[in-house]
Amino acid sequence: MVRVRAGAEVGASPRLAYTLYVIMAKSITVKRKKAGRPATGTEPLYGVRISDELMGQIQKWGRENSATRSEAIRRLVEIGLKVKK
Repeated sequence: MVRVRAGAEVGASPRLAYTLYVIMAKSITVKRKKAGRPATGTEPLYGVRISDELMGQIQKWGRENSATRSEAIRRLVEIGLKVKK
């Protein structure tokens, strides 16, 4: 209810309520971040069992060729596939 000068009460216009709703509906939308760590690779991950002895050889090769363990495994597999039988 709204009071006017003469003391009479007048109901608020329904247009006012609609106008406020429309103005409030135009608020800025914020794109929420997804939970969890972001993806680091695009290729699928494959698990493989490797003996400690073989892993030691792979790591030694990686150190000699300036490669991480994962990179050493990938490069050695590629080299193995290129070798002719």
